[in-house]
Amino acid sequence: MTPQAIKVACSNCNLRELCMPMGLSGDDLGKLDDLVALRRKIKRGTPLFSNGDKFTAFYAIRTGFFKTCVATEDGRDQVTGFQMAGEIMGLDGIVGDRHTCDAIALEDAEVCVMPYERIEDLSREVPALQTHVHKIMSREIVREHGVMLLLGSMRAEERLAAFLLNLVQRLHARGFSSSELVLRMTREEIGSYLGLKLETVSRTFSKFADDGIVEVKQRHVRILDTEALRAIVNAPACN
Repeated sequence: MTPQAIKVACSNCNLRELCMPMGLSGDDLGKLDDLVALRRKIKRGTPLFSNGDKFTAFYAIRTGFFKTCVATEDGRDQVTGFQMAGEIMGLDGIVGDRHTCDAIALEDAEVCVMPYERIEDLSREVPALQTHVHKIMSREIVREHGVMLLLGSMRAEERLAAFLLNLVQRLHARGFSSSELVLRMTREEIGSYLGLKLETVSRTFSKFADDGIVEVKQRHVRILDTEALRAIVNAPACN
């Protein structure tokens, strides 16, 4: 299939509100249609890009789930984030013209390829695009600060509760249930992201289930008591 045949029109995409600026004119939307070069299909378990690859584009996730990870000095993979449909990947490559992490598909996925050179050129014509890119970068900084807070000051229960609340909130913004989700990542990957051992993640899930907060069936999670999860995250620190 040719790039032209699989090219997606941003103006007709149902994820446009999540990954593109709001309130654009018809002319500006037409220009954004030219921003997306093509779609790429990524098979489960394969990389969208790898650490050290030359940075050429942003990637808007159209379908599927990804994880980003970096290799530690002892050879382990440290998960640094999970990304889903409507989110933008590839910002890590801007600073040094090369990617600094691996982006691995957790299920069969599809992304829209947006060449960075086109983004720079088009930002001069559509100021809202430049503002939107800055917002995306700012959101990543805020997300990293949130992860630092998770790893630096929260107990295991707080970390997992915050993770589940964040995940279901992001999925709900995409039209999914506000209380049910399917975990695309393994317990081990969750532990790597949250700085917890696999056994601790499994034990904490079991405690949440015993307390009637969640119902867990393998990778299917149903949140029975959202307020209880929020209370865990917002619990006052013990002196």
